[in-house]
Amino acid sequence: MNTRSFPGIPGDGPGRVAMVMSNAIGDTLVLMVIAQNLLGNGIDVTVFGRQAHELRHWFPNVTIQPLPDQAETTALLAPYDTVLQMHRHQPMPRLTEVHPCVLDLEKVCLVDRSGCMAERFADFCRDELGLSNVGLHNGITPPPALRHRQYIRRVAIHPEASTEDKRWLSGRFMKLARSLRQRGYDVHFVIAPHERGRWCELESWDIPAPEFSTPHELACWLYESGWFIGNDSGIGHLASNLSIPTISLFRRRRVSERWRPAWGTVKVVLPWQWVPTARLKEKFWRQTLTCARVLSAFQRLVRDDCNSAKQGSSQL
Repeated sequence: MNTRSFPGIPGDGPGRVAMVMSNAIGDTLVLMVIAQNLLGNGIDVTVFGRQAHELRHWFPNVTIQPLPDQAETTALLAPYDTVLQMHRHQPMPRLTEVHPCVLDLEKVCLVDRSGCMAERFADFCRDELGLSNVGLHNGITPPPALRHRQYIRRVAIHPEASTEDKRWLSGRFMKLARSLRQRGYDVHFVIAPHERGRWCELESWDIPAPEFSTPHELACWLYESGWFIGNDSGIGHLASNLSIPTISLFRRRRVSERWRPAWGTVKVVLPWQWVPTARLKEKFWRQTLTCARVLSAFQRLVRDDCNSAKQGSSQL
């Protein structure tokens, strides 16, 4: 990788930065922390990305373009002093062959240190890029027509994840949904079109699973929901980013410390920790993470949210 001092730091000139976003929605949201910090320090930034472009209405102060085709990459990136990408070879492979100054964040993602990814990216802005005005906010701004948590009894459940090893047992998600409905909650499942074949039983249980044609539509619906429960996934990051009280299910503590959602009120729920060794924890986490454990965490989340609302009212 070709490297040089980062443009935009005092003494290096104004600089222009192109950020190539991940195709994953969660990675995109945490990468927007870097974009927001660059903008907050007066650096000209353009974001390129598939998910980012779909959510461009939620980031009105950022210039966001679609991810370019490989043939267009050299010409589109030529005006920028530095190109930043989260992973070395994706979504744009061989990026160093088309631009003289590429920074990737592989080391930031993989190094053994404390902090979730959003916190790591904020630290990167401060420690590696030398930015002085640094925060965790990624600039997400809801469209003004929406009403936050308008449907307070609606619980969005996301039972899927990018890989099989992150998915809790489907039967336990169904049991959780039934328990929540018995308590008066309006439960909906969030499932992508290619995942619906694994959830045919939802119709027999009369559990709605609305369809969304774009991430923007999903974000609008989620922003007006009351609660979110789901596996370690990008949708969990989105719910957290929209300040929807979130339950996030993880298979291991160390994984959760790195990849947990960074915003709003989030309760990470882990399996029982009595299982010895990391290998066995990975193998049996679905069985040792019980429905009762998740439901108990949700009840605490509701109680804490109620107490916060009362405190806010008393201070008016």
